Amino acid sequence: MSWGNFKSIVLSRRRRSLPDGVALSCPGCQKTLFRKELADNLFVCPHCDWHHTMPGPGRIKMLLDEGSGEELFAGLLSGDPLEFKGFKSYRDRLARARQDTGLEEAALCYAGTLSGHRVLLGCTDSRFLMGSMGSVVGEKLTRLFLEGARTRIPVVVVSGSGGGARMDEGVFSLLQMVKTCSAVSELHRAGGLFISVLTNPTMGGIMASYASLGDIILAERKALIGFTGPRVIKQTTQEELPDHFQEAEFLLEHGHIDRIVRRADTK
Repeated sequence: MSWGNFKSIVLSRRRRSLPDGVALSCPGCQKTLFRKELADNLFVCPHCDWHHTMPGPGRIKMLLDEGSGEELFAGLLSGDPLEFKGFKSYRDRLARARQDTGLEEAALCYAGTLSGHRVLLGCTDSRFLMGSMGSVVGEKLTRLFLEGARTRIPVVVVSGSGGGARMDEGVFSLLQMVKTCSAVSELHRAGGLFISVLTNPTMGGIMASYASLGDIILAERKALIGFTGPRVIKQTTQEELPDHFQEAEFLLEHGHIDRIVRRADTK
């Protein structure tokens, strides 16, 4: 038996012997990573620099100066206006998301300081129903932009949504696209600053609304950014897409974003 085969068997047995949830395989380099090690490194692979999904509370802690954060608009909870039922009812999905994440909703909003500068900071968390924008997410972000317009404090929003508009709420969800864009317009008319940070993934109604309207648009490396995913576009158009289509690097090359930043350098 070659050393390579022996090593593969040992690693395979090691993975099987680990309790569930302790380790994962990195999509960038396929190496096995311990979740604690990953969390200690801001959820960035130490081997290939792949930027894994980072929980919203971790981003808030990473960006705001210690002890400066004050949560805004807490206690807003989504209803079930359509009494929507799919493979599970919307109420059950919301309850499970709250239990799994410890969050009330997919959006977090805070006031605090970033390197000593006052900011209003928003964040969408893809762990909560893919970070999709329902009525509460839209309401929280709208209030954040309007508070920025009122106070002239810069607004920073870190977006991570693979779910776009939350169709469980039907037109109530789609209306949030118009509402958040209108609030950003108010911020701009007041002379305020909006910095939009796009992470993997930022898709659908999030990207088609407020996330693309920043005065400055930053993105994490290799983040998937767009309206519809490349697989759907390819199937629909029957066209071959360019390499790395809809990745942050592709968007930077075509002038859609201003800069790509490593997570450790975001602050």
